[in-house]
Amino acid sequence: MSLSLVQSRVLVGLRTAAVTVEVHLANGLPSFTLVGLADTEVKESRERVRSALQNCGLEFPNNKRITVNLAPADLPKDSGRFDLPIALGILAASGQVDAARLAGHEFAGELSLSGELRPVRGGLAMSLALHADGIATRLVLPPASAEEAALVPGAHVYRARHLLDVVRAFLPEGAEGAEAAEGAGVPEGWSRVEAAPPSASPRYPDMADVKGQAGAKRALEIAAAGGHSLLLVGPPGAGKSMLAQRFAGLLPAMNVQEALESAAIASLAGQFSLQRWFTRPTCAPHHSASAAALVGGGSPPRPGEISMAHHGVLFLDEFPEFARPALEALREPLETGQISIVRAARRAEFPARFQLIAAMNPCPCGWLGATNRNQACRCTPDQITRYQRKLSGPLLDRIDLHIEVPALPPDELLQAPAGESTHSIRARCVAARDRALARQGKSNHALQGKEIDLHAALDDAALRFLHTAAIKLAWSARAMHRVLKVARTIADLAGADAIGVPHVAEAVQYRRSLFAAN
Repeated sequence: MSLSLVQSRVLVGLRTAAVTVEVHLANGLPSFTLVGLADTEVKESRERVRSALQNCGLEFPNNKRITVNLAPADLPKDSGRFDLPIALGILAASGQVDAARLAGHEFAGELSLSGELRPVRGGLAMSLALHADGIATRLVLPPASAEEAALVPGAHVYRARHLLDVVRAFLPEGAEGAEAAEGAGVPEGWSRVEAAPPSASPRYPDMADVKGQAGAKRALEIAAAGGHSLLLVGPPGAGKSMLAQRFAGLLPAMNVQEALESAAIASLAGQFSLQRWFTRPTCAPHHSASAAALVGGGSPPRPGEISMAHHGVLFLDEFPEFARPALEALREPLETGQISIVRAARRAEFPARFQLIAAMNPCPCGWLGATNRNQACRCTPDQITRYQRKLSGPLLDRIDLHIEVPALPPDELLQAPAGESTHSIRARCVAARDRALARQGKSNHALQGKEIDLHAALDDAALRFLHTAAIKLAWSARAMHRVLKVARTIADLAGADAIGVPHVAEAVQYRRSLFAAN
């Protein structure tokens, strides 16, 4: 048979599109032509496939005109994931493997010149997309890619270490092929991969390491309980980064769907590790990161840091030092929980349900408001104003909690006992989240429109208090709604069904202007 079809997949954002690798062998001048809008690394597969087949002792049809088409032709293809399906297509077209037995399988893998299979990006993303679309197929993947793809419930994933392992599994003679596969020289060269349960619960840095800072810890507890974003403002060395790095441990344990979505994005970027399975990510990009690095981009589009932090924490230290376009790009995903990257011919959507923890100094030198005479602020009022205005009003309006993190005096830092552990704080946060889920089916930060009126209603006294605060502080409608949602979270932490004046008063404290106070 001179024509063969092999199925594979190409990644389009977090979705996958089916690609049929069509291989035709014809008489004529020997050539190897690859068509189908292939990128440079895909075109280079011709040399990898040729060398791999020859070094494995398989027959490469040097006297034939080989045409490989990656259909559909208008869909861009990238990476070396098509090496394995192209090699199998040539072998099937030349009769060295059974083309009929390839049906019902999808293949992806990069070939070395010796025929060994190397991992490819997005193994888990491929498996998750197939599961979401209800497509029943067997995935054949290299080591590492196969283990992550098998994490999807119900996935049929086979691991192959070498091209010869795949060939032995699809030899024309069924019984002999099966025996050859079991007797392969490479141990476990071809095997079904089953998902292994997580070996241990995720480990996060302990909040007990942070001494003092009771106000900041309380703000982190509220943010974790309600899913709110948080801005930490304080001098250098006050503990802002230390607090932010321990925030993920306060969040509830991930369920299977959240873990799969988070891991699929990491797999798409080639950064997934089985050791981080069921661990909420904490992404902390440097302040020199561009807007594309934060939100994603490129061709084909790749996820950015906000998507890498999906179901986790995005920590932006030195907040005002980020480029203005990068910060303004955060406004939409903070509201919608997703980001759409649009190109001339393609559109890719990535989820971005992250919790933003931002940290900044109050002024360029960092010592504005310091009480220590040796650390007095030397910035001019104009410098302070320019520095603080790097953060736009609309962006600050979307951050729920603003809290000062003061510098600790030496005696408190050296003699204070260890703080409350992450485990005990998380227990209160989980209880508050469970109370919100039982009441409204979502976290408090996700309440919108009529849901706020229904679940965050105030009594007369609390309503008058909030109205007075809103007028004095000149809040926008968005700021008012965010205070209501924070007050609802504070009430949940207190186990109260109704929002009272004390809950609103505490929420107002997290919304006042820090800069005006300094």
